[in-house]
Amino acid sequence: MRISLLHTIDGNRRVFEDAANNLGLRVEDLRHEVRPDLREAVQHAGTFSADLRAQTNRCLLGLAADSDAVILTCATLGPAIEEIESSPIPIVRADAALAAAAGKVGGKIAVLCAVESAIESTGRLFAQHASDIATSVEVIHVAQVWELFKNGDIDECFAAIAASADEAYGTGATVVAFAHPWMAPAVNLARKGSRPLDSAHVALRTVMQQIGGPSLGI
Repeated sequence: MRISLLHTIDGNRRVFEDAANNLGLRVEDLRHEVRPDLREAVQHAGTFSADLRAQTNRCLLGLAADSDAVILTCATLGPAIEEIESSPIPIVRADAALAAAAGKVGGKIAVLCAVESAIESTGRLFAQHASDIATSVEVIHVAQVWELFKNGDIDECFAAIAASADEAYGTGATVVAFAHPWMAPAVNLARKGSRPLDSAHVALRTVMQQIGGPSLGI
């Protein structure tokens, strides 16, 4: 079995490998492709142009050629998948899998998003996946944690994410979701409410369900 992952942040390799270990999957079955240039181009342009979407999809389909499944881990690039008309294997948007999982929980959904260029698409995505039991979806821009992450202030970054999750639960959120995979380590630092959802665990579970893999625990 081979699961290929398209990242735009190199640190997401470790995040998904840790999630795979937690879920009883073989780290050796993961193949990582890291393309920060795609995300940076979107952020520089201020829009996800047709050309950048096409570049993203060429990369995804190239990975799909010799994989059992592909995961796109970057929320900024996620909308490109909508333009792939057919693929021989599942291509999963990590943020879409996360939105679906949050929608199943329902109630008041709070999504922590660090990158401004991803806020609008993240809001639309979670609204699309909101079930009848979801009362609201709020995307909370946590810009300060992105700066901390980029500057290498990792401990302070994850503490700030956890504090934002606790604040969301404190103001009535039913479930908190972390929009970006690199936020996952902050899950264990949050103290209020239920365990926040992170896209690494959710996306890998989704892939295994689609390709008939082993039963995975939470």
